[in-house]
Amino acid sequence: MRIFVAGASGLIGVRLVPLLVSAGHTVAGMTRSPGKADLLAGLGAEPVICDVYDASGLTKALASFRPDVVIHQLTDLPDSVSDLAGAAAANRRIRIEGTANLLRAAGGARLIAQSISWEQDTDQARAGTGQFERMVLTAGGVVLRYGQFWGPGTYYPDQPPAPPRIHIDEAALLTPAALNAPPGVTLVVDDRALV
Repeated sequence: MRIFVAGASGLIGVRLVPLLVSAGHTVAGMTRSPGKADLLAGLGAEPVICDVYDASGLTKALASFRPDVVIHQLTDLPDSVSDLAGAAAANRRIRIEGTANLLRAAGGARLIAQSISWEQDTDQARAGTGQFERMVLTAGGVVLRYGQFWGPGTYYPDQPPAPPRIHIDEAALLTPAALNAPPGVTLVVDDRALV
């Protein structure tokens, strides 16, 4: 398949891209940071420098690549968990506006999008996640509800958080199965942590 990974230089993207390439897929990896183009090329992806908020540039990038599938791994989260509360609006924007732009630009390509599997603290957060997921599902896409990531580079580098959770490497390994999943919601959590 031809797979366009939005957020390819992010925490899960850098783990996912090599898995897709090694499975024989042709992968374009999107990042908004020109300095990450060499990283993506080294992972085996065709680097695409584009901002999800640049709807025209995004449409041109996707039309040029002609993907069968678009994997949405975009978030706008801080590096430190202590800064998380202040990032809610930016992350909600990327979930709603960014997803809408990806859906318009994707044309007939299938969308697989990252979401979360835990209950959020505020009505505004729940409403934003619900709106984002409805957009993906209405378009016939797949919503991947990941557990809280733990492992290198995450907010929980050494110890897993409370369930639902999943190690970042295991999350990446399980994600390609969504290429063949029916439209709908798929949980990507550590089942052992639920018992």
